[in-house]
Amino acid sequence: MKNLKMSIAAMLLLAVSFTNAQEKEKMNMDHGKMNMDKMKDAKAEVVLNDYFMMKDALVGDDTKKAAQAGTKLMASLKAFDMTKYSKEDQKELIDIIEDATEHAEHISKSPMEHQREHFKTLSKDITDMVAITGTSSKLYEQFCPMYDKGSAWLSTSNDVRNPYLGKKMPSCGKVQREINN
Repeated sequence: MKNLKMSIAAMLLLAVSFTNAQEKEKMNMDHGKMNMDKMKDAKAEVVLNDYFMMKDALVGDDTKKAAQAGTKLMASLKAFDMTKYSKEDQKELIDIIEDATEHAEHISKSPMEHQREHFKTLSKDITDMVAITGTSSKLYEQFCPMYDKGSAWLSTSNDVRNPYLGKKMPSCGKVQREINN
């Protein structure tokens, strides 16, 4: 009789666990739909395009184009409309955009090495922004272990083109993860 009670209790626990797992799966599916809505933010796409223009300029060791991209990125960050996001997301976005704008400004006024230093923090800011806004494109977070004790950046391609080492070592690094695949 004792074994029968234990068996019934174990079956009930399994049933409850299975039900909880199904509920979590449903919650994850709903969250995925929410991200799809965020991925339609055209202003976020403009910010990303300006960021990628800057990244490409740094890959090519082009200080002037990186500076121009910095100016353009400052404008797109300032024009970013946060009103469709929750209050909590707006608060985070304000901090991210303020920091990113400051780094874009430094990039617009600095020599190459200083541009790259600021690009490292800017890349973190843009990655944080994408985590909130989503994107309509598949992005790749790439990583170079050799620049400043390791530095990451975003790319639209899984081919590594290193903005930190430029023409010296253009393919140094690896893809760390895919974002919004």
